This record gives sequence, structure tokens and C-alpha cells, in this order.
Amino acid sequence: MKHDIDFNYYTETYLGKVGELTLKGGNMRVFEKQLVLNLRLALESVEARVWTQAGRLYVSCTKDSVPAAEYALDRLIGITGWAKVRVVEKTMEAIRAAVAEEGKAAVASGAKTFKIDARREDKSFALNSYEICSGAAGVLFDDGTMSVDVHNPDVVINVEVRDKCYVYCAQRKTCRGLPVGVSGKGLLLLSGGIDSPVAGYRMMRRGMKVECIYFHSYPYTSEEAQKKVEDLARIIGQYGVDTHLNIIPFTDVQMQIKAKSPEAYTTLMLRLCMMKCANLLAERVHADCLITGESLGQVASQTIQNLTVTESFAEYPLLRPLVGLDKEEITATAEEIGTFDISILPYEDCCVLFTPKHPILRATVEEAKAIYDSMQIDELVQKAFEDRKIMRFSLRDEIGSKWATKKFVPQTGDCILKE
Repeated sequence: MKHDIDFNYYTETYLGKVGELTLKGGNMRVFEKQLVLNLRLALESVEARVWTQAGRLYVSCTKDSVPAAEYALDRLIGITGWAKVRVVEKTMEAIRAAVAEEGKAAVASGAKTFKIDARREDKSFALNSYEICSGAAGVLFDDGTMSVDVHNPDVVINVEVRDKCYVYCAQRKTCRGLPVGVSGKGLLLLSGGIDSPVAGYRMMRRGMKVECIYFHSYPYTSEEAQKKVEDLARIIGQYGVDTHLNIIPFTDVQMQIKAKSPEAYTTLMLRLCMMKCANLLAERVHADCLITGESLGQVASQTIQNLTVTESFAEYPLLRPLVGLDKEEITATAEEIGTFDISILPYEDCCVLFTPKHPILRATVEEAKAIYDSMQIDELVQKAFEDRKIMRFSLRDEIGSKWATKKFVPQTGDCILKE
């Protein structure tokens, strides 16, 4: 693949650094293939080529496809950062010319000192890394444009000699982690709050594909509350390549809880019903685990005793990636990924409806199961599951709707399935 790129047609090229993937030894190729697949899917509607070589990810695209490529790279889990690169022939003359152009751009942005960092992956190239650095630095140093500072430079100009020579400067940091899809599939219990989208994002960074389940209690929760969750799922779909949002009509379940459960237990009973429904969906979509945004001690339902009760109803491994984080740490990630401003919109989800004045803090598994059984609620949970609606959100469709340069058929819809 790397030898058949027409750089006269695909005039813009980007380099991504894979970071953690280099630690995977003999399995690294599997992770690289997933990374390439994810980016190719995202850029399916534009003129772009994606390939890997020696621990680097490359994207070459047409000028019209630049916004799409940069948008996708910013959201690509599995790389530590990316840079726009100049692709030149493997000669010192071409390298010096490219370094000069990078230097001009750096000076225009206020840089006064520089350092050249060279890597010679192609050992057949006549000069070693030190000689490349010395030869390239002269083009900036000799004319007085910039001065050398190898310890604390304003800018580092990178030169990588591979099948071609790649010269680049500014690098943009990204998500890091493992490519989505290498670590199985998880079902995220998504609410409209701050925590659960962050929990999903953290698991996607560990390579897990995420599907979402949301419990909606119309008319006690508004259509605006559902729209808020759809917007959160859309962001999860950007980072996770794509996702499905399963909307569960939970009004009848909540009314039964209110009528049959002791008041102090209503919130806990709601969590148990959610677990029961999540078990059903996890089996249907072949999920490997459940994911929640619970953080130890944050609210009454998240004491260690109540978390134990909740977990006892889960038929799949229950992952809580936020369990040891405080609200400030969680909020910082929410702001970083763009979910915070959506999560704080003043539309309440079903978890805050019928909240008891004095919720139980230290329930036991035995008493919780006894109350749950007394409510005779399993049929209502089953019906809510069967009446779910499913929506799909993907980075591919978002890019296609904004920047498509090829024939494109979107797959996202308001409701693609009702069972």
C-alpha cells in the first residue's frame, strides 16, 4: 500500500504516532489493522488513503478532504498525536528545502529557536541521523532566520527517512489508548449526566466498542431530555467509530416501583430494574460486559453496600471505570471530549424522578432481592426491552454529511429499528 500512493493527487499527508501499540510485540499488527480499519471507515466518503509503516499511521488526501481528515484524526483513539507532513524525495536538497518551509512557518508563528530531530528508518540512506540534522539545520542557521537550541527550542522540526522523507513540525495531541474494537464490546448505561459518557469514553480508550442503553420515562422526562442523550451518544459515536443508542420506555416500570417499593428503596430498585434490562440487551447484542458511570460515594446509590447490591443483579462483568475518580477529574474529561456542556443542560433523566427524601445507604443483597421479587416487575421490564427503539450514530456519517467528495449513503436515522 505505501508504494502506490500518488502524492501528486493526494497532495496532503498526515502522520500519526501510535504510542501504546508499540508495546504489543507480536500482536502489534493486529492493533494496527484495527486502527487503519477505523480510520478508513471514518473517511469512507472522502478521497483519502490510509496505511501504516514502521510504527507510524499515514493519511494522504486531496485538498478538499483536509477538514475531514483532521476532524477524524482528532477523534481517532489509538494514536498519541498527529502532524501534517511534507513528503519529499530522499535527498538532502529536498530535505533542506522542506525544513526551510517549516522554518518559515515557525518564524511566522513567533518561533526564534529550533532543533532538528532526525530518524533514519531506511538504513540504505547515505547519511546517518546526526549528519541529517547537521545538514538540515544549516538552511535555517546560516541565514540567521533562527538559532539552534537543543535543550529548550521553540520548535522541533522532525525529519523521518523511510520509503520517502517526511518533514513535519507542529504535532497535535489526541486520545491515546488502544484502537476501538480490539477489546471486545461493552454495553454502556447512558444517562444525561456528566459521568456515564466519560465512562464510555474511558473504556473506548482501552479498545472496547461501546453500545448504549438509555431509559426514558416520558412524560415524566421530556423529549428534550432524550434529545440531550442522543447528542451525547453522537459524541460517543465520533470517538467509537460508531455506536447504537437503545432507548427503553421505562415509565411503566418506574410507576410500578413507586407503587410497590418502600420509598427509601425506590432509587435502588430502579437501578436493579435497569440491570435486568441491560442483561437482556447485552445478550441480544453480544456484549461482553456492562459499563456504568458510578463513582464510589458520589450519591446514595453508590455506597459500597449499594454498589454490591447492584452488581449482584448483573449477569455480565460490570465495569466502573470512574469508581475511584472525583467529580473534578470526571468533569475535566467531559470538558475535553465535548460532553460537559450537553450534560449540564437542565433536563432531568429518569434517575432523578421520584427520588426518596431519605434513600437507603446500606442495603443488603438479601433484602433488596426480597423487595424486588415482591414488586412482580419482570414482565414490565421485559416489555420495556421489547419496545425499545434503536438509533445509530457514526463518525463516518457525520463526516459524510459535512465533507463528502464521493457518493455517500448515510446510515444514521432518527429511528432505524423498533422491535
